[in-house]
Amino acid sequence: MITANATHRSALELDRRTMLRGAGVTALCLPILTSPIAEARTMIKDADNFYVSDKVTIDKVTFSDQFRMKIAGNLFAPKTVARGTRHPAIIVGHPMGAVKEQSANLYATKMAERGFITLSIDLPFWGESEGAPRNAVSPDMYAEAFSAAADFLGTQPLVDKDAIGVIGICGSGSFAISAAKIDPRLRAIATVSMYDMGAANRSGLGKGVSVDQRKSFIAAAANQRDVEFAGGRIGYTGGCTHELTPQTDPIQREFYDFYRTPRGEFTPKNGSPLTTTHPTLTSNVKFMNFYPFNDIDTISPRPMLFIAGNEAHSREFSEDAFARAAEPKELAWVKGAGHVDLYDRVDLIPWDKLDGFFRRHLV
Repeated sequence: MITANATHRSALELDRRTMLRGAGVTALCLPILTSPIAEARTMIKDADNFYVSDKVTIDKVTFSDQFRMKIAGNLFAPKTVARGTRHPAIIVGHPMGAVKEQSANLYATKMAERGFITLSIDLPFWGESEGAPRNAVSPDMYAEAFSAAADFLGTQPLVDKDAIGVIGICGSGSFAISAAKIDPRLRAIATVSMYDMGAANRSGLGKGVSVDQRKSFIAAAANQRDVEFAGGRIGYTGGCTHELTPQTDPIQREFYDFYRTPRGEFTPKNGSPLTTTHPTLTSNVKFMNFYPFNDIDTISPRPMLFIAGNEAHSREFSEDAFARAAEPKELAWVKGAGHVDLYDRVDLIPWDKLDGFFRRHLV
């Protein structure tokens, strides 16, 4: 459990009641919803979010996006890579509300071990990337971060700029698709445990959120804008619970196992564990206008791979995207896997499937 003293809470100007207002509109957990697929899960021994390899090099990098904001990333390369030659590269985006140290670095490391140049990034307003206020939601700027990463990779001497792919985990799957629709330099797109952050916020899992509920969330955000413009505290919403109770639903428990335990907890420098995973309330409603799967078929003939656990509470989003996408496309189910399992369970994540996909389409 994460706790903080009253002084720390005051310094952060964090009002928990404000943070939880509108919690049904969520970036990570859907507390007012349940799913028959979801079950409480426990930490498994093959969970290895903070995996470090002695077979790859890591360089911290920054580069500007189109709006002159700095995007932070980690650039991975195999130690055995042939210098003076160019190689395919993969951009890796972290789950919504997370940072690159949560899942993205793991995927980048594992794919670099297999011979790819990889780049894990922090989305704008999160982690070490620029943007204020922290934890703000901007789907357009999130998508722009993937294009900015392609800008950067195209200048690197080890990278074949005509062979750049993407792995989007959780919410980053929908941001990567949004970017790919208008950036043909992203040549192959894979998503893992994808969330359509627009549909999740408009309608919830299984379309369990009514239009009236949606309007109440929007009204709460509008009211909070007035509060903050007048100098009031920043409000937060969604994200992952900080404590478990007998009433905590299975989906929240699944995220808690990752975000609030040593398995995956990570607080960025100058951040606070009190606000990790929580987007700002006033900006979160921007997801209501986010429709990443509209025109997804226009990505064709570039290939798409959708990977999801067959027990994942989020599987509906991969199914929807696959149905709308044009060929070439593939939907791969990971037997026995839930949503969060594919963040870090190295024995469940289908590394060979990802490796084969990018080798066929980038190498």
